[in-house]
Amino acid sequence: MLDKAPDGKMSDLLNALDKALSAGEVESAVDLFQTDCYWRDLVTFTWNIKTMEGKEQVRDMLKARLADTKPSNWKIADGENASETDGIIESWIQFETEVARGFGHMRLKDGRIWTLLTTMSELKGHEEPLGFDRPMGAKHGAERNRKTWKEEREAETAELGYSRQPYCVIVGGGQGGIALGARLRQLNVPTIIVEKNERPGDSWRKRYKSLCLHDPVWYDHLPYLPFPRNWPVFSPKDKIGDWLEMYTKVMELNYWGATECKKASYDQKSREWTVVVQRDGKEVVLKPKQLVLATGMSAKPNMPKFEGMEIFKGDQHHSSQHPGPDKYKNKKAVVIGSNNSAHDICAALWEAGADVTMVQRSTTHVVKSDSLMELGLASLYSEQAVQSGMTTAKADLIFASLPYKILHEFQIPVYNAIRERDADYYKRLEKAGFLLDYGDDDSGLFMKYLRRGSGYYIDVGASELVANGSIKLKSGVDVKKLTEHSVILTDGTELPADLVVYATGYGSMNGFAADLISREVADKVGKVWGLGSNTTKDPGPWEGEQRNMWKPTQQEGLWFHGGNLHQSRHYSQFLSLQLKARMEGIPTPVYGLQKAHHLS
Repeated sequence: MLDKAPDGKMSDLLNALDKALSAGEVESAVDLFQTDCYWRDLVTFTWNIKTMEGKEQVRDMLKARLADTKPSNWKIADGENASETDGIIESWIQFETEVARGFGHMRLKDGRIWTLLTTMSELKGHEEPLGFDRPMGAKHGAERNRKTWKEEREAETAELGYSRQPYCVIVGGGQGGIALGARLRQLNVPTIIVEKNERPGDSWRKRYKSLCLHDPVWYDHLPYLPFPRNWPVFSPKDKIGDWLEMYTKVMELNYWGATECKKASYDQKSREWTVVVQRDGKEVVLKPKQLVLATGMSAKPNMPKFEGMEIFKGDQHHSSQHPGPDKYKNKKAVVIGSNNSAHDICAALWEAGADVTMVQRSTTHVVKSDSLMELGLASLYSEQAVQSGMTTAKADLIFASLPYKILHEFQIPVYNAIRERDADYYKRLEKAGFLLDYGDDDSGLFMKYLRRGSGYYIDVGASELVANGSIKLKSGVDVKKLTEHSVILTDGTELPADLVVYATGYGSMNGFAADLISREVADKVGKVWGLGSNTTKDPGPWEGEQRNMWKPTQQEGLWFHGGNLHQSRHYSQFLSLQLKARMEGIPTPVYGLQKAHHLS
């Protein structure tokens, strides 16, 4: 008898899983999993973002959550087929719980579940108004004193935050806050986005003029409105700023620009926040139930303290405040740091005619942009992927389906291939004195980003300037002190300077929570970002997910949202559903609420 095709094998497994879970037979369900299995759940079972690693953790979760969740109707997703490669059978799947519809991905190894991704697609009875359910917009017929769409929007804008309170306040109106605001708008969750800059997109416009997205366009779409097919591969900062401004308008977001969030506090009894903002020269008090800090990983600049900074007579500032290179022609510039911003700023200063020295204090992972695109991203985020039928949503879910515990195993071969392809390039950089690394376990850029959010540069041109000496380099040293007109390094080198740029990165997002709410709340929540991998700048214990991002925290009603455009797009779906469920009074018992192990 011939073995069944992949569809048959996958369907048999799903039928067995459906039968076991419907009957509440936890042990029968657990027996369908490999010993080294991974179940990554985005909200559907855990009301959390959590990965269960191994059968014991799967068993514990099902014992705690199966009775409430009531999953059913597990099957291969409509219109999809299972496939088999190197003995691994995989398929898109769909299922339901008592309150939601789910979509996911499953991989089978030796006939049992190896990796399972379950994600919440929508809440039953609270679906987004899409397709046949889209709103009519302009109302046909005749009615006295009828308001136009414009009048309704003006009334909403005048009322929300004044005579009517929002359910949610998002602090931070960059791409993260805007993407989440768009999701919540579609779910009819009254939301105000608070942003200190005047216009949406200003967080991009006001940065140094050479700033651009180092990620390609296919990786960077926002929810609902993908970039046009003629959008450039790498978006200049001002073009992104204009897109965000347009997006905010057409998605009808309640965006309070030129508004500074002064303080926030939580009342445990009323279970609501008091958020004080300064708007139009007046103090406004908001009373949301949910507070989202979408200030981004670049919210709190790490400004170093060196002896002599107070006497230095030139310009000095953090990279986040860098105005651009134009006034530094023929000036001597010293840039402290060697990651993305440092390289971008050094290259722009050199182009403007400055004499530039980069001070590299520790090793940096560098990868050429075209190599990253072709070897690291092409299968999911590229024009070739689009032409082969890959969608942004599927690409996001495929990436999400690989558990963080083993993700580095998939990344190491990619970066080994890049090192082989670009061996001469790396030799030239090392010959120039540049200190390279490839991640603690040679797993490259994405793992560095997920673990620590720093320590890398996607080369869009500056590395050639370092290699050929156009950008001068001092590596393996630190700053000892500043004088009135120079920077003195720990090896005794004195660098004359008219400008010092501190491209020294950013602190944990809970530092913003400490400033806005209190140090007590920030410490209660703990460090934001990182996996607990016990690698450089990502201390253990192992978390298995990004700390405190897009999921409940130890502070009720406080959430963190952000990351790159890909993460802002993808995870805004799951954060918005968590907030919508709470607004509608749907029970949301959180399984595996993360503990705080690190304060910052």
